[in-house]
Amino acid sequence: MNRYLPVARQHFLSALSSMSVVVKFICATVLLLYLLSWAVDTSYALGVTPGYLFPPNFWVWTLVTHALVEEHVWGVVVSVGTVMAAGRLLEPLWGAMELLIFFAVVNVSAGLLTGLSYLFTYAATFNLDYLFAVRVYGAPGFLGGVLVALKQTSGDTTVLRVPQVRLKAAPALALLFMAVLWLAGLPEIAAPMAACFYGVLAGWVYLRFYQRHSRGRGDMSDHFAFASFFPEVLQPAVGLAAGLIHAALVKMKLCRKMVKRYDVGAPSSITISLPGTDPQDAERRRQLALKALNERLRRVEDQSAWPSMEDEEDDDDEVRTDAPLLPTQEVEALAAGTSASQNPTGQESSIISFEDASSHS
Repeated sequence: MNRYLPVARQHFLSALSSMSVVVKFICATVLLLYLLSWAVDTSYALGVTPGYLFPPNFWVWTLVTHALVEEHVWGVVVSVGTVMAAGRLLEPLWGAMELLIFFAVVNVSAGLLTGLSYLFTYAATFNLDYLFAVRVYGAPGFLGGVLVALKQTSGDTTVLRVPQVRLKAAPALALLFMAVLWLAGLPEIAAPMAACFYGVLAGWVYLRFYQRHSRGRGDMSDHFAFASFFPEVLQPAVGLAAGLIHAALVKMKLCRKMVKRYDVGAPSSITISLPGTDPQDAERRRQLALKALNERLRRVEDQSAWPSMEDEEDDDDEVRTDAPLLPTQEVEALAAGTSASQNPTGQESSIISFEDASSHS
């Protein structure tokens, strides 16, 4: 085991060196706060406590800092590994700034929704432990958001071969695993499970409706619908319920109605881009269509090209010079025949005969 540690450390450092400044900053902050937790209760000062998040305390900064706090080594491994996986798989597609926005949106939403859920639980049970004994911190919220993003970008990737598990099932499996741990008698897993669930929900809402990209905003493709997070048996019912809820939110103006957009590009070509389509595939098809159109126009231009006047004159000269010369008798006979055909009354023939007679006399 000890001989593999230097190799793992080398791979970790090489992977971290290739990351952006955003990923390095988040990982360094997590490590620094973990070391600080040995001397200070960082989960109390920087983690989300439902009783302190809402009035009259308003510890709103904890919505930003709770995702960077860890108190256990395994939590640091999960947090740093999640951030590095996002930097390796999502940052090349989105960019560093978009990854930072996604990190902030998911964590703030997960912390706020988790705190609200515990507040409602206290309102139903009047148990103060749900307000002041609960600490929400760590990477579960961002882990749920990253799993949703990986489902969107590379959902068909196979994670396990036996049994065959694809990446698109990872969010549901993560929540199921946490639920099993909670039912097995680990009550401290309840807060991470709630944060992971709300991270999945926040990540899906942001990627589905609000993320800006070159094709517009959001992703309305069928493979990223809310029903796709459930087994195929439940997808029709979940899809119907989700559609009704979305329509109600649109009527209440709490959600924006999504429409498919057709973007017309340059006048030389027409580009039709729909949300959810692969931009590289669309660009490849556009190039093929443009190439076929150019070849067709080239053939039409070759067929309708104007002939050269010099070539026609040269051809006429060749025809005149190459034509065979007729004998003199044939020429006279042709001339006489032409004159007779032009004077059907016979006047020309009488003149000729008169001249002949006068010459004989």
